[in-house]
Amino acid sequence: MKTKSIKYFLAAGLVCCGLTTTFTSCGDVLDEQPRSQFDPTFFTTKAGIEGGLTSLYAHLRYFYGNGYYLNSVETGTDEYTYAQSADGNFKDADLSGVGQMVPTNTIAGGCWGTAFANINTASGIIENGGEAGIDPALLAEAHFFRAFDYFILVQSYGGVPLDLGAGELKFNTSTTRTSVRNTVPEVYAAIFADLEKAVADLPENPRMTGTATKNLARLFLAKAYLTYGWWLENPNNIPTYPECSRDASQANSYFQKAYDTAMAAINNPGPYALQPTFYDVNVATNDRNSEIMLYADHDEDEKFGNGGAGYGWGSGGSPENFAYWMETWNYTEMIAKAASGNTINPIQREAVQALGRPWTRMAPIADNFMEGGVWEDAVKAIDSRYDATFTLRYHTNWQKSGNTEPYVIGANGEKVYPNEVYFSWVPESEDSKINYTGADGKLGFGEMPGRADFVVAVNHISRKKYPINWKIGIYRTDNEGGLGSKVNGGSPRPWNVAKFSEFYLIGAEAAVKLNKQAEAKTLVNVLRARAGKQTFSQNDNKVVSVDKSAEMVAATPAVIDIDFILDERSREYWGEGYRWFDLVRTQKWAERAGTYHIAGDGYTDKDLKEYKRDIPAGYYIRPIPQGQLDGLIMSKEEKDAYQNPAYRN
Repeated sequence: MKTKSIKYFLAAGLVCCGLTTTFTSCGDVLDEQPRSQFDPTFFTTKAGIEGGLTSLYAHLRYFYGNGYYLNSVETGTDEYTYAQSADGNFKDADLSGVGQMVPTNTIAGGCWGTAFANINTASGIIENGGEAGIDPALLAEAHFFRAFDYFILVQSYGGVPLDLGAGELKFNTSTTRTSVRNTVPEVYAAIFADLEKAVADLPENPRMTGTATKNLARLFLAKAYLTYGWWLENPNNIPTYPECSRDASQANSYFQKAYDTAMAAINNPGPYALQPTFYDVNVATNDRNSEIMLYADHDEDEKFGNGGAGYGWGSGGSPENFAYWMETWNYTEMIAKAASGNTINPIQREAVQALGRPWTRMAPIADNFMEGGVWEDAVKAIDSRYDATFTLRYHTNWQKSGNTEPYVIGANGEKVYPNEVYFSWVPESEDSKINYTGADGKLGFGEMPGRADFVVAVNHISRKKYPINWKIGIYRTDNEGGLGSKVNGGSPRPWNVAKFSEFYLIGAEAAVKLNKQAEAKTLVNVLRARAGKQTFSQNDNKVVSVDKSAEMVAATPAVIDIDFILDERSREYWGEGYRWFDLVRTQKWAERAGTYHIAGDGYTDKDLKEYKRDIPAGYYIRPIPQGQLDGLIMSKEEKDAYQNPAYRN
């Protein structure tokens, strides 16, 4: 198959709250030309259709890789809380009494405006491209993305408008200042229709690297069936809005559809395949591998690789991929005495996957790393996903800055040389062996007998220091042996949106709901067996040969329940933006995230404190953004009725 790159441009049409700017592309690289509006003739030519389709892929950059969107779907879950340097955006999301969930914050905004603009573009392609004789396979990409965006919206906000001003699922060519929200079943009916059309008409293989295929559409169709089945069943009586009836007796039929759709993709994978190890899925040198079905793409090109924004000093806004900053603590504050007697930073800011730019906005919750957590010691001992998810050992890099000091003094007065480990996170079971007094007092590090690296046990994770999410870290090819001149910028890596591995967990979750235990266990064990295999340790930076697949499979519970599925989803997709949707779908958010433990804001803080979150049932859908309401010409009463009930004044 000939490989070509997608040519990006932004095509945000006219949506229910007003006009946005549009851009077109004409060459092999981004060529942005402002357009004030579209008319239907734009989508009656092949060039117009291809340009519109390119915009559908480009729009992914406006939430995937955006740190504030990642915050909205990770902070406040059982994976993350706010960190020491967090501002109100992160504290609002935590629901622990330090902020509040209101229609004006970034959690409310989410992807609302971007999604609706993209939906309008997709509708323009669908409505006008067919009449122009455009290949159904091209139109199917628009059907996929319209469903993709509506699926995010309905999970986030409940029922949302299907009529953007020109009629249900029509291309809107003029501003509209009124809006009516459809019910959740009506929105899902539109999602299912679009995705079923996409499955029927998309090709098995992508027309260009990274474009939509039958199995990509199957992935989101299976997930939509699964999510709607949960919504119908409504085991914990979570309210929805607009109010409507739901028939719980129909739930199993959607769980069966989810299972069947997932199995159809697994049995007919097309160009997709699981990577041999979990490390292979996420290591930057293997980006765009066969397991990744959709990504928000980026590259190192200064002018074009980031939607026009350079990768120097990061802007902290879309379309830049800067989300990794948020989950990175300020490791650069480590200070060591060097051979000369001078003090230096043994680990300096570097544009590599294990480090990158620290912002200290999101901290992993300590409970996950302790007894009973998804990364408890028994898991760490046999599951390679732990090593391939977190930066646990911090290797010295001062020599890359040009400093010629031969060594620094580490723990127990031992010498630590270039590229050796200066600091490590160690398992909870090692805590009793650590002497936290007389070590590095500033950072609260400890010492263990016979080790040159300072250590902290993971049961002392704090809002100030914690394991970095290695999977989403920066990577560049132009560091030229140094720390990297663009270490403060966004990441030129693609952000992975959809993975082939999820078919196994969607299928397993549906099987649990259908009481098909054997099938659920078989599916889960495919990923667990892989997790037992390791050919490279990223924390030790060396080739290894480990196969604990049999132990991983043996450790699978005899009876698999939804909590175990959620644990497995956390181990596969930790910190990537799945978690809030998973907890809301399964109605486990308040149960699993309502209480958590973490140490304080200071470097020497090590004692865990308990925090409680207020997660009322009405918060299982987000507030409609205030900007949307302000743009509507409606009475105050009508605007109040438009807003989700938990967030009304």
